Amino acid sequence: MTDPQSYRPAPGEIPTQPGVYRFRDPHARVIYVGKAKNLRSRLSSYFADPAGLTPKTRQMVTTASSVEWTVVGSELEALQLEYTWIKEFAPRFNIMFRDDKSYPYLAISVNERFPRVQVMRGDKRKGVKYFGPFYPAKAIRETMDTMLRVFPVRSCAAGIFNRAERSGRPCLLGYIGKCSAPCVGKISKDEHYELAMEFVAFMNGRTGPTIRSLTAQMKEAAARQDFELAARLRDDLAALKRVFERNAVVLSESTNADLFALAADELEASVQVFHVRDGRIRGQRGWVMEQVEDISEPEMIAQLLTQVYSDMNDSERIPPEILVPAAPRDAEDVAAALTALRGAAVSIRVPQRGEKAELLETVRVNAEQALALHKSRRSNDLTQRSAALTELQTALGLPDPLMRIECYDVSHVQGTNVVASMTVVEDGLPRKSEYRRFSITGEAARDDTASMRDVIRRRFSRLLAEEAEPSGVPKFGYRPSLVVVDGGPPQVSAASETLHEMGLADIQVVGLAKRLEEVWLPDDPFPVILPRSSQGLYLLQRIRDEAHRFAITFHRTKRSKSMTESVLDEIQGLGPARKAALIEAFGSVARLQEASAEEIASVKGIGPSLASSIAEHLAQRDGVSAAGGPAL
Repeated sequence: MTDPQSYRPAPGEIPTQPGVYRFRDPHARVIYVGKAKNLRSRLSSYFADPAGLTPKTRQMVTTASSVEWTVVGSELEALQLEYTWIKEFAPRFNIMFRDDKSYPYLAISVNERFPRVQVMRGDKRKGVKYFGPFYPAKAIRETMDTMLRVFPVRSCAAGIFNRAERSGRPCLLGYIGKCSAPCVGKISKDEHYELAMEFVAFMNGRTGPTIRSLTAQMKEAAARQDFELAARLRDDLAALKRVFERNAVVLSESTNADLFALAADELEASVQVFHVRDGRIRGQRGWVMEQVEDISEPEMIAQLLTQVYSDMNDSERIPPEILVPAAPRDAEDVAAALTALRGAAVSIRVPQRGEKAELLETVRVNAEQALALHKSRRSNDLTQRSAALTELQTALGLPDPLMRIECYDVSHVQGTNVVASMTVVEDGLPRKSEYRRFSITGEAARDDTASMRDVIRRRFSRLLAEEAEPSGVPKFGYRPSLVVVDGGPPQVSAASETLHEMGLADIQVVGLAKRLEEVWLPDDPFPVILPRSSQGLYLLQRIRDEAHRFAITFHRTKRSKSMTESVLDEIQGLGPARKAALIEAFGSVARLQEASAEEIASVKGIGPSLASSIAEHLAQRDGVSAAGGPAL
């Protein structure tokens, strides 16, 4: 548990402008994102007497170890940026999205034979139009339900649609008027497509005709005293208007631009960029870099734009307009290079007045704030890392400084798909290029201690082999000063005994148990208890949690792959090459299940007959899942 006063910003550090703030835990994970009209006022409230805070807020501020913020120009911009960060970080204390790590969108698949309206999360797909994001998630479903009364577009899954088409009977939505039932021919393919395009037009902002029509119907119903219908139409209008209140714009809806600003001193420069798409702030980035050469602002901007966009080659990431505080040196050449990368014209402008100039000023304020905070905290960060390593070395009684620490974690579900991870910290900072993953099979997968022995033996056998080579330069990383395992005495003993057997008894092993966060040493019946405020304990927790995250990610990948293969293995005529082609084309079995036979047949190597078999088999599996059986 952290004392909030230990990371409370100084009173003068927090600005009074509107903005969005993030609380981070000791492992640098974002745990809460919020917005404020006045950042200083809002953030100060979190550092009041803990007894006066609500239980959730008290838990959040005592879990966090730092807070940071981004200044924006208005509350509306703060709202949009808050949406973006919640989607990106999925903070654990933002309760409204705890059910999923991605943001909900209203989507319509215009690339299907009969376009489908649905709520979608996750990565965007080609041929699907997205609208949103919306908050809360309940509102998007209510809006979708309301809009289906006005635009009764198909909303059912592929399996339900195919069954209705075969049986000649529509589903419930078709009977109650929330679907035009194209599956049974109540509306033609062209008429349904036109209805879907009207839905898209409404969501794109062309609301006038529909709003006027509903308003006229409401007044007409009220005039003939059909108040029940009038009330329903009134509620429909209110719900439709709420859609656009949730996704309001901050600039002209035709604006697609990146806005850059800089703040610099003699040693360092801070860069901030706001990404605006369709008039909305979709994201914000910032970084601080060393001033290794004395260059002017135009030169710095030219280098900045060239480096930022050098690896991008698509129109979605490179906008048609780039706004900067000063024209870059050789502006025409820079613009020409970006135009070639994008495949369309790119304009580099310096706004002088109006809403774009105001937003660019907001970006500049963020750059100045970031530079000031970086300078004030840089020495503190270095001191904390050094203190953590020294404290840990002293607590464990180690003779040498902890230059390199390796942490190992084993992950599985009831003994299946057993994997392990190795994460590395050098000088207190993660060395992600030397992270490693291990698949564990056979006898080594029988339990956690056997798995730990296998991983330690494989990693250090490789080390010994590389040290024996003439060059003597290990490619797998040099000897660690400390090995950390996720677990208690059994895991520690397994790792320590394996190292002794290999002649590496000089490498110290410790274990960090999750239950009470105690540190276990080999052959010691009592753990080392580090204070809860210990920087050394924080360092161990960060390493352990990173190893756990890395292992879990690998485990989920393996499990998903094995489940995918088991489902597709049931289909005759579908070999490894064709399975790989299907997964590459659709991304997952879930998306393949939503595809029509015609779409499946478009994949290379899949003929019409096999495509029909695949669609029919997946539709049957979908029916099992919908009825309460095992889902894919």
